[in-house]
Amino acid sequence: MIRAFRANAHDHRASILVAALSSAFGVALLACTNVLATYIRSTEMGEYGSTQVALTIVSGIFFVIAVYVGAIVTTNTFATIIAGRTRQIALLRLIGSSARAQRRSVASEGLTVGVIGAVAGGAGAAALSLLAVRLLTLGSVLPAASYPVLTPSLLVPVVTVVLTTWLASWAGSRRVLTVSPMEALGAAQERPSAAVRTVGRTVATSLLLAAGLALLVLGVLLALGVFAGVPALAGLSSYGILVAFPGGVLSFTGLVLAAPLFMPAVLRGAGLLLGRGAAARLAAANAVRNPERSSRTAIGLVIGVTLVTMFVVAAESWLQMIRAASDRYPGMYAGVESVLTITMVVFSVLVGFSAVIAAIGVVNSLALSVLQRARELGLLRALGFTAAQVRRMVLAESAQVTIAGVVTGVLLGTAYGWAGAQSLLAGIPGGGLLLPVLPWPYLLLIAGAGALLAVLASVAPTRRATRISPVAALAVD
Repeated sequence: MIRAFRANAHDHRASILVAALSSAFGVALLACTNVLATYIRSTEMGEYGSTQVALTIVSGIFFVIAVYVGAIVTTNTFATIIAGRTRQIALLRLIGSSARAQRRSVASEGLTVGVIGAVAGGAGAAALSLLAVRLLTLGSVLPAASYPVLTPSLLVPVVTVVLTTWLASWAGSRRVLTVSPMEALGAAQERPSAAVRTVGRTVATSLLLAAGLALLVLGVLLALGVFAGVPALAGLSSYGILVAFPGGVLSFTGLVLAAPLFMPAVLRGAGLLLGRGAAARLAAANAVRNPERSSRTAIGLVIGVTLVTMFVVAAESWLQMIRAASDRYPGMYAGVESVLTITMVVFSVLVGFSAVIAAIGVVNSLALSVLQRARELGLLRALGFTAAQVRRMVLAESAQVTIAGVVTGVLLGTAYGWAGAQSLLAGIPGGGLLLPVLPWPYLLLIAGAGALLAVLASVAPTRRATRISPVAALAVD
């Protein structure tokens, strides 16, 4: 296990960072929850057990989001790494190694990545949490008390991240099973479009989307009180968010799984907006010619944009619903908006943490995809493309990813944000059905950040790839 990791350690820097961030986030969140629960029990709010339950539920939701994003990023990273190792794996198959043995080797690398990242991130977060509580107590921000910071429960996020990283590497390495020994005679290649459109993928995608959308709709309808006359469901109106949340996870997983089926077409459409030059046309064609590579690159940006948009739309919708309810019942919601605003600031930091994880995935996928295409870029140079034209092509591909990722992410984030707001607050007195609230300044900021991230992520690897002479690039395995 360690030997396989050492041989390919340079490929796993981003995955280790993702595991460390996910573990650190979970440990810090759990430590913060323990401290806040202790503080709440010492106040008048401690008489209401629902406050602590709500705090635990919200913390759990954000931890699940962080781990979920980390798992998708790790899966995409390992899939990208395997695509670049196709010839190496084929050579090992040629001399007698089995596909399953190769896959176990890759999975062992994932387990090592998970252990290193999760332990390092968890330990760092635990130390910082202990220091933060100590400083807050000395500064009289928190009253003097015995706060349970370092508890055995902090091992839960660490173990969870190790397991999810290992499982993500196993899922991302499924490409190994399709590598034949004959591929050792050629260059590493992505699978063609026909090989991606399998019956299994279509069935799994359909089931996930159907189940997820059904739960999302049910969660919203429960919160709206549509089933008030149904005895079995009448008492669940306050738990709409707990029904809608797994629905969002399932449906988004279905979309991620289906990305190679629809994302290349979206990317090609975005590429057509970039003009009819040779670089732009080739970039648009590459999106369809390599559906797995293009969808892996784009889906990372989709995840980040969806997360941030979902939170922004949900927050604005929540505020709008509180204002509308306050107008109908002026005395009931006095001071609630200020509390909600402060809560949104705290939650924005939590969601931003998950967005950072997604951003790491975008940067890593773009960098790996460019570096692994040294032979392809060398062939273009040999056919007459200049280094400047190659750079324009890669930048055009980055622009495609930006346009497709931002548009798709904003649409999905708006839908999920609205569903989250409705399933959480639609049932409050004075609440009800509300159209999505779109904060355009924030959405424009998200689009700009996504564009900057995609372009900057492609500059350095493109410069490195174009510095190699065409002859040397064609000799790359």
